[in-house]
Amino acid sequence: MSPPVKKKYSVIVCKEQQNYKFSRIIESRLFLCYLLPYIFFLGENMGSKIVVNNYGSFDVTMVKGKGSTVYDINGKKYIDFLAGIAVNSLGHNFKPLVKAISKQAKKQIHVCNYFVSDVGVAYATELLGYTGFDAVYFGNSGAEGNEAAIKLARKYGYLNGGEKRRVIYTLESSFHGRTLATLTATGQDKFHPACFAPYVDCFKTIKANDWEAIKTAFDDTTAALLIECVQGEGGVNIVDADWAKAAADAARKAGAIVMADEVQTGFGRTGTLLASEQLGFNPEVVSFAKGVAGGVPFGGILIRGKAADVFKAGDHQSTFGGNPLACAAGLVVLHELTKPGFLKSVSEKGEYMRKKIAEFGAKCVGEIRGKGLMIGVDMIEPVNAVEVEKKLLEKGLLTSTAGKNTLRIVPPLNISYKEIDEGLAILKDVLLGE
Repeated sequence: MSPPVKKKYSVIVCKEQQNYKFSRIIESRLFLCYLLPYIFFLGENMGSKIVVNNYGSFDVTMVKGKGSTVYDINGKKYIDFLAGIAVNSLGHNFKPLVKAISKQAKKQIHVCNYFVSDVGVAYATELLGYTGFDAVYFGNSGAEGNEAAIKLARKYGYLNGGEKRRVIYTLESSFHGRTLATLTATGQDKFHPACFAPYVDCFKTIKANDWEAIKTAFDDTTAALLIECVQGEGGVNIVDADWAKAAADAARKAGAIVMADEVQTGFGRTGTLLASEQLGFNPEVVSFAKGVAGGVPFGGILIRGKAADVFKAGDHQSTFGGNPLACAAGLVVLHELTKPGFLKSVSEKGEYMRKKIAEFGAKCVGEIRGKGLMIGVDMIEPVNAVEVEKKLLEKGLLTSTAGKNTLRIVPPLNISYKEIDEGLAILKDVLLGE
């Protein structure tokens, strides 16, 4: 809308005044008058009026951040225990990340996948070196990463058992995305409303940590087992390492491959580069996204072993996947995560936060669990986690909810202890008031 306004009024003023400077002043004031109603509208959450509100967004418009602190359009300050749902892994306005993005934007933002980019090759090389995988596929999001994993598993099954080997097992209470296939893979009935039916066939679930289930689940129809290493959306549920290894062994014995959904747990969130390292089941495929590029949309899958040569040219592609801008951001994040002591500090901060929350002695708090800076705090009914989340927001602390009645805490990985303590003080005040 602004270009026509600019042209119209600059011409009028120049004719009347013949003064370029004055025309620019009038221009800017007219533009400001044009914009002011929208600025005030934003203060009332303009986004909910013009963007499809699939998210049930709060009436808050964020404008800037620094470290693990963010500010809304009214200047109100918030401590960030949410990190864009585990996305802003290095917080806000992290100087090396801002510099890398700016530098890359001046060189090249996008190149189509008919070619490769120098920064893309550099990032892929380092990523495979640090993780020990054989190849990587780049996409843009967690759902895309899991879609790629599902397609790879289906093709693997077809190549190693024909049309009957199509079943993909996931875990009850898991979450794998919002596309039709990843919704079907998600092990929660609430994500399977009738309005989206029919769902994709050949998905089955087993309960995490159920030893009896893995004795009979897998057979020659099984293409893959997909394990979400910590069930984030399901309530920050912990998967037992011994069970995960036994389940993986049983699936492989039946001829299947094993995959890990690390969209939320990957890239340092649980205190190791990949959470599957802690579980020890060595997946052939790992999906990733969220914090991988510090806030720039990026996702994909890591592949190795029997899965490495399944995909061929044309099997699965992405227009924007692995673009130079995302890869430049990914390199910064990877370099930070692999600095000596960084991942250890994530584990230490997580332990510190869980201990402090337990010391509150709040009667409304049930189990406190998590790994690294992925923390779940169960609320005891009648206290409702969503209502607690709202009260925390009002007092200046960003959190989220998960599962049936769990408060989820996933702050930036480099959050300072000063910001942790400031956020915990707000959390304590709210929880003790319940």
